[in-house]
Amino acid sequence: MAAAFRYPPSVTCATFLALAGMIVASGGVPPASAQVRECVDPGGTSVFTDRQCSDIGAVEQKGTARRSSPSVRLHQGGCARNLQDLVFEMTTAIDGQDANRLAAVYHWAGMSGRTGYSILERLDAITQRPLVDIVPVMPMTPEGLDGFYYPQASVRQQPIGLRVEQTLANGSTPSSTTFGLQRHLGCWWIKG
Repeated sequence: MAAAFRYPPSVTCATFLALAGMIVASGGVPPASAQVRECVDPGGTSVFTDRQCSDIGAVEQKGTARRSSPSVRLHQGGCARNLQDLVFEMTTAIDGQDANRLAAVYHWAGMSGRTGYSILERLDAITQRPLVDIVPVMPMTPEGLDGFYYPQASVRQQPIGLRVEQTLANGSTPSSTTFGLQRHLGCWWIKG
């Protein structure tokens, strides 16, 4: 891995990284031993490389200020451990028109390359529309079934999905996309 990748990586790079991560996590390929460094070039751009930062004319990114920055929270900590973090990442990705960031919270496990590319195009289209809200989709309650009411204790239920409310480019036509939720390896992901 002698190349340096500029942040944010291209959509193709995000797909590659997501698929490579799934292969490594499934035990299909032993993990690489190269250390990835985050460097900052003279123009202030973050660069990720396996080489020494000085080899590419940059300095190593150090300090806690960058690690606590909300814009890199998941990149430093791994994944969304709770639904609030997942919604935060989705909101930040859509507001920033960053398809790569939205792809980073998508559950890619078991997906073919062709399907992955079509989903990536869909995620890119979603990031290009103005965000209105992200709303939890709750499971159907018994009182919604056949008009019968079944008394039950007050139980806090987890959402089964997230609905992204947006407008089209004209700013007034509503658009919504519903994602399912997947819990995998201790993290929350969107799917579908």
